[in-house]
Amino acid sequence: MTPAALERSKTWLAQGDLRPTRQRLALASLLVGDGENRHVTAEGLHDAVMATGDRVSLATVYNTLRAFCDAGLMQEVTVDGSRSYFDTRMDDHPHFHFEDSGHLTDAPGGDLEIRGLPEVPEGYEIAKLDVVIRLRKTR
Repeated sequence: MTPAALERSKTWLAQGDLRPTRQRLALASLLVGDGENRHVTAEGLHDAVMATGDRVSLATVYNTLRAFCDAGLMQEVTVDGSRSYFDTRMDDHPHFHFEDSGHLTDAPGGDLEIRGLPEVPEGYEIAKLDVVIRLRKTR
């Protein structure tokens, strides 16, 4: 981990009032160390951290990603009932999900228009609206 990546990771964790433990710093450096946004699965992040030589269990990766989300540092994007991605970009934006590769990317939101939503039940309000555009190769 470069000094710049370490500093960026510490600053990011501080924004969420999270203590910079060894495991959190190892994962944060992969997520925000270069200043770029990421879409990761827990399994993919686990593989990436293991490739650096750090030892972090898959359960710790899941728990840490949950802590990052709870601290407002990341958001979870659920593509289907069995697959979640974790996104470091926190503003509202749509996503492309490539079904053949399982890859998730940001989609341009300039042309996206949501003209209306169904009325919500009494006593509820819309907390968030996720737009995931699923793509498959043409035949």
